Amino acid sequence: MDAIRRARAGRRFCAAALGTTLLVTAAACSGDDGGGEKRQPPQERGAAAAPGAPFWVNPDGNAARQVQAYEREGREAEAEAIRRIARQPVGEWIGTDAPESEARALTEAAVEADRRALLVLYNIPHRDCGNYSGGGAPDGNAYRAWLDGVIRGIGDRPATVILEPDAVLHLVDGCTPAEFHEERYALLDEAVGRLKELKNTQVYLDAGNAGWGQPEQIWEPLRRAGVEKADGFAVNVSNFYSTQDSIAYGKALSGRTGGKHFVVDTSRNGNGPYQEGDPGERWCNPPGRALGETPTTRTADPLVDAYVWAKRPGESDGTCKGGPKAGEWWPEYALELARASG
Repeated sequence: MDAIRRARAGRRFCAAALGTTLLVTAAACSGDDGGGEKRQPPQERGAAAAPGAPFWVNPDGNAARQVQAYEREGREAEAEAIRRIARQPVGEWIGTDAPESEARALTEAAVEADRRALLVLYNIPHRDCGNYSGGGAPDGNAYRAWLDGVIRGIGDRPATVILEPDAVLHLVDGCTPAEFHEERYALLDEAVGRLKELKNTQVYLDAGNAGWGQPEQIWEPLRRAGVEKADGFAVNVSNFYSTQDSIAYGKALSGRTGGKHFVVDTSRNGNGPYQEGDPGERWCNPPGRALGETPTTRTADPLVDAYVWAKRPGESDGTCKGGPKAGEWWPEYALELARASG
């Protein structure tokens, strides 16, 4: 899916009268969940965000398109279920082909809606240890060139960046071969530093999840990867651990990293983690899961800057349990998540 085209379509959509069958209102274009804001993100530009809802909703994302498809087929019950996803701001995962124009289009669309773009950068070399989401930049220089494009594209527009899911975790768990460790630490540290040079960009370095290891195992690697320069770290990205457990994990890790704040991915954690089947693949398209708390800056703890939907609900984790390739839209799974959410 062409994210640049989707973002530009989103600008046109939000600028127009919003009385469409999608029922995405002006509040939805701004990510309004009706909550009260705990604290304003630093250096916010433009009009003040709705209470608790600083993030931009892409009105032409996969879920919105699925709503329209179901409506054309007369499947209103399914369309209404998927609206639970379409109304919410989700992470925009920057692709590899045109990072500058993609980041620019997304952040410009967010500014036009007086909101902040939520971006996920996921292109580190030797990504995911060659598993379902394997790939990434071919080497360090290619990664730096890609990051250059992202940085030019963001410019001085407001953005919150979740940086490289699993990149630090896979340094600690032995998944990434040792000969690549030093380069990865250097690339992550450089990425944090360069992104933080931007005027209005927040950076949260991924720090794993509550189901993996202990904070004692990852806090020093996070430090080497530049977390001290970041706004904080992210937990539970693309995973299913409860918000309560994720906050407990994050607070323990915060105590090891000088009191750093963090964000929690609540996109699919409404029913907690899956406990059946192969333990090594319980994270991959598990059945019976549900959407979690909607994105907001009104959270249960002052150390938690926001609940975010970094993982886009309805997109596959990989070719397991009947799913398509990692990152591809899977409407049946999206329906399952939405229907399980009440």
